[in-house]
Amino acid sequence: MSTAASVKAVPQSDTPRPSLDETLGAMEEPSHALARFAANLRHEDIPANIRSRARHHLLDAIGIALASTKYDFAQRTLNAIAGLGGAGPVPVIGMPARLSARDAAVVNGLLCHGLDFDDTHLGGVVHPTASALPAALSAAMHVGAGGRDLLTAYIIGVEASARLGAVVKGAFHQIGFHPTGVVGAFGCALTAGVLFGLSERELVHAQGIALSLASGSLEFLEDGAWNKRVHPGWAAAAGITAAALAKQGFKGASRPYIGRFGLYRSHLGPLAEGCDYKLATAGLGESWEILRTAIKPFPACHFTHGCIDAALRLRNDGVEAGAIDAIEALVPGEVVKTVCEPEANKKRPANSYDAQFSIPFLVAAALVRGRLTLAELEESALSDPQILALADRVGYRVDPDSPFPRAYSGEVRIALKSGKRIGAREEINRGAPDRPLTEADIVAKYRANAAVAVSPATAARIEEAVLRLDETQDLDGFAARIAG
Repeated sequence: MSTAASVKAVPQSDTPRPSLDETLGAMEEPSHALARFAANLRHEDIPANIRSRARHHLLDAIGIALASTKYDFAQRTLNAIAGLGGAGPVPVIGMPARLSARDAAVVNGLLCHGLDFDDTHLGGVVHPTASALPAALSAAMHVGAGGRDLLTAYIIGVEASARLGAVVKGAFHQIGFHPTGVVGAFGCALTAGVLFGLSERELVHAQGIALSLASGSLEFLEDGAWNKRVHPGWAAAAGITAAALAKQGFKGASRPYIGRFGLYRSHLGPLAEGCDYKLATAGLGESWEILRTAIKPFPACHFTHGCIDAALRLRNDGVEAGAIDAIEALVPGEVVKTVCEPEANKKRPANSYDAQFSIPFLVAAALVRGRLTLAELEESALSDPQILALADRVGYRVDPDSPFPRAYSGEVRIALKSGKRIGAREEINRGAPDRPLTEADIVAKYRANAAVAVSPATAARIEEAVLRLDETQDLDGFAARIAG
């Protein structure tokens, strides 16, 4: 008997599929489980390896913030925010300024995210540390907490924002929202809330308040505008504000996530049907999302990393840019709007930020320069005729076999002028959970970024302070180390 003949038809059920209203109506509102988790988590409940990894994520972000201080956007942002609120007690990382808790969170979030070099939770497509760290630092200093409390609150923020982002399976990007700004506000409300001493009930209200404060548009992709840089800091400030209001008895929306106009249905419309709402709370306190949060090896949108590494492998194998006739990049379908379109813009990035979201430019730069560092985003690279000519030859195609969002795959196929065809594929991008950077790799990255802005001795003092954060009772000394 043939295989085909042995296959039996599966009877179709006549039971109608539950509507979204029915599905959500049968669920507990996730804000309650998240509030219970945040209110009850103690430092000693967190496994030692999770605390160690968290400290290294903080170190990574602080190194990026130090490097960011040397860019024009950092000083302009500090001038604007300080001009509104004046001085305060919370340090701006790597800059000679102290601001109020909310204002410092805005600037520190921008510094951590300003070079698009910060960590990414792959399933949630969210940069959790860039908002959770500023929120935790500001809230902890506001109430006089110690290093252990800061680290615990930071981990809570990462867990919450990563899970809330993972629910949508990348759909925020399809609508035009940046999930770091959107879900980050909720994570930061919990981070600030636990440091402010909120009860479980008040933490529920804080999330309900954050619903009206969360924001983040992807329109910056059209012209390389600076908007995205401020999203994590704004999320941190929103979370701090929501927590402060809840502490004073301000009432928040009771169903911020699954309500009729809650986060997912208001932001996603029909795409809310495809959400997996269980991901918001599954395994809380047992499965740690920071282990699924990737540290970046390249200062560019994480969606581009697979193709960058594939291009570098081909370059290392001897492919010369002048011998290339055409290039095809295979990318996950979910990332096309972010890093491949509109094609004309991507092939001629207007500035460094535009370039960080361009598959054609980044693949070309990697093939021409044999590396992808901050130097490949400077004006000399953006106007390099060899890179631009090669970018014109880069096309893209949706990869039908991509494992996205578990990993951000990338493949580069090259047709040489000789007629030969070669290619390289990165099924799992470096830094992904299945291919993580080691803690030694993270320290090396920190040192390289810190060297842009501070002396080796200063960088070493900051490194020690961050990696021993659990032992810090008084954050004033820690703040003095990381300040400019």
